[in-house]
Amino acid sequence: MKYAFPDNFWWGSASSALQTEGAREGETTWDYWFAREPNRFHNGVGPQQTSTFYQHWKTDIQLLKQLNHNSFRTSISWARLIPDGIGEVNPDAVDFYHQVIDELNEQGITPFITLFHFDMPMAMQEIGGWENRDVVDAYARYAQICFELFGDRVLHWFTFNEPIVPVEGGYLYDFHYPNVVDFRRAATVAYHTVLAHAKAVQAYRAGHYAGEIGIVLNLTPSYPRSQNPADVKAAHVADLMFNRSFLDPVLRGEYPADLVALLKSYDQLPACKPEDGFLIAEGKIDLLGINYYQPRRVKCRDSAVNPQAPFMPEWFFDSYEMPGRKMNPYRGWEIYAPGIYDILINLRDNYGNPRCFISENGMGVENEQRFIENGQINDQYRIEFISEHLTWLHKGISEGCNCLGYHMWTFIDNWSWCNAYKNRYGFIQLDLETQQRTIKKSGEWFATTALNNSFEKE
Repeated sequence: MKYAFPDNFWWGSASSALQTEGAREGETTWDYWFAREPNRFHNGVGPQQTSTFYQHWKTDIQLLKQLNHNSFRTSISWARLIPDGIGEVNPDAVDFYHQVIDELNEQGITPFITLFHFDMPMAMQEIGGWENRDVVDAYARYAQICFELFGDRVLHWFTFNEPIVPVEGGYLYDFHYPNVVDFRRAATVAYHTVLAHAKAVQAYRAGHYAGEIGIVLNLTPSYPRSQNPADVKAAHVADLMFNRSFLDPVLRGEYPADLVALLKSYDQLPACKPEDGFLIAEGKIDLLGINYYQPRRVKCRDSAVNPQAPFMPEWFFDSYEMPGRKMNPYRGWEIYAPGIYDILINLRDNYGNPRCFISENGMGVENEQRFIENGQINDQYRIEFISEHLTWLHKGISEGCNCLGYHMWTFIDNWSWCNAYKNRYGFIQLDLETQQRTIKKSGEWFATTALNNSFEKE
């Protein structure tokens, strides 16, 4: 069967500054943490050892062209542009980003630019990071500078990538710096991130730029174990905390009332100012990026909560391992392609069918060298993964969902937070020793699909 996509559909991939560029003048939380606890990083590989986009941007953009990308998302590094977060702008960084943006446009590849992709300048973290409203103001200034510098040639801006992840990783579950376990501080970080987002949107609107501004959220549909009311309620709470805590403010301009009531009843609400509500309402977006990797399956708790334990989302649900689920064993994530359709239908039916696109979707596999045939990685598993997700995406579009594109994570094997190069995600294989780039089978498949704006599947 042939699956054809709408005209001008965005075909591309996504990456980030910190994961591809390499060393920068301004220190980030990642640089700081790695210098102190390299043991927390896979094989002791830190954020300096990336895919060297800072040196190879021109040839890498040629590879994007070869993959028939018509669009590509990456981020600007706040710490590269403004090393201390608030002071002088680094002219070398300005030149670099000018060159990248100009080259993308020249090659017919529309740049999609994210302002914050997990890489907090250490100078900002030292004064509290997102817990401090001064950092919110510093970020708004940084956003404004980016719009002024690049807003004439970048028409698709995103304030944050997966803003729930620094909340979970840094302030709940101890997998990102600053390794805090404290729900109320996590709630403050999430709340101030929404305020920072809204301030950037305000600045963009005030500048009357030609493009549009949005945010990229990782949406994990919450599926209850059963239709038992206790399981359904557990899934609802998980959805409130992990999806709707950002989805509702950016699409509806307000928080879900039941989330506010729940946190209030446990005395976990962040400190709010009277004018915040107006600001959040101003932060409604033009375009939603959706990162989808896996579903969240939950059931009601089987045991009582330890009242002495830190307050956690898991006070309200347990995770549920559905029998027969399909797994990516390398990442420990379930593969569930219909989830992409369920997200789009939810947006269509409950959020006014916003303009959106799939901004990330991908499959990380360990030790891909096993699959080299005639000098090329034959990653048929990745082709199957993409085509399954595209099939469900196509179904959503055919049922009226306003989805405008599909970006894969990622175009080249890159450094991944604490996992370094353990799992490879790229269309292009990266040899870490030589920095040689080799297109995988999936890259060829994607290039053909993008060129034809369609693919065939039995």
